[in-house]
Amino acid sequence: MNKIIKGGCLAGHRTYIISAVGIVSAIGAYLVGDTDVFTMMQAVFTLGGIYFLRKSSETKGNENGKNS
Repeated sequence: MNKIIKGGCLAGHRTYIISAVGIVSAIGAYLVGDTDVFTMMQAVFTLGGIYFLRKSSETKGNENGKNS
């Protein structure tokens, strides 16, 4: 039960999964006709920014094998 609460094998990847699902749903909403292209692009860029901010915070401070 503790493994499920802590996230299991997806513990470090939840942000990436949420961003990917959000991008796919924004594109799907555009293709169905629920949103226009500007709303879709705003959602895609926002969720992409979340992905890259998370990615950059993981690698910051790992220079020369040291954590700062």
